[in-house]
Amino acid sequence: MATDGNTERDAAISRLKAKQAFRANLVSFVVINAFLVGIWAVTGAGFFWPIFPILGWGIGIAMHAWQVYGRHGISEEDVAREIERGGGTVT
Repeated sequence: MATDGNTERDAAISRLKAKQAFRANLVSFVVINAFLVGIWAVTGAGFFWPIFPILGWGIGIAMHAWQVYGRHGISEEDVAREIERGGGTVT
């Protein structure tokens, strides 16, 4: 099966854009949460309220990282392995 060069190029560009967006999200996370921790420290360092945005946004960062770096598309090897395995039919 021949692959279309433009399709591969488009997919590569899409992956690069996703990685760039993740890095921007991560930098924003670090800068803004450092600012919030700074506000917390300057205002008396009582209850550590910055934990709420850190945890909330951190969950989003983790999901974004999984989407960009953890998942992979279905390859021909994946299809061949599944065909080999069998495992019943889908109706």
